[in-house]
Amino acid sequence: MYAIIKTGGKQYTVRKGDVIDVELICSTSESEKEILFNDILMVSVGDVVKIGAPTLNEATVKGELLGEAKGEKLIVYKYKRRKNCHTKKGHRQKFSKVKITSIDI
Repeated sequence: MYAIIKTGGKQYTVRKGDVIDVELICSTSESEKEILFNDILMVSVGDVVKIGAPTLNEATVKGELLGEAKGEKLIVYKYKRRKNCHTKKGHRQKFSKVKITSIDI
């Protein structure tokens, strides 16, 4: 059983027990660890495949928020030749780790 979900402008293929890295999800309190994904594009159970147009309204995917982390550092370097003008900047994107607990149809 697997599902394709959409969150943070990206699509992820998930199964029960998977740990995925998604765009940063802001939780209002520490007790709010349960995350509900409503944008389900496709669900596959055995030989049965359900495809949404564009989403499935009856399907939900539940996850547990494990924490936040930072990605690897990306270096952005700009320069203009023969002008003695250059800038170097670094960026680390924040993301949330989510463990998929159940896929409901």
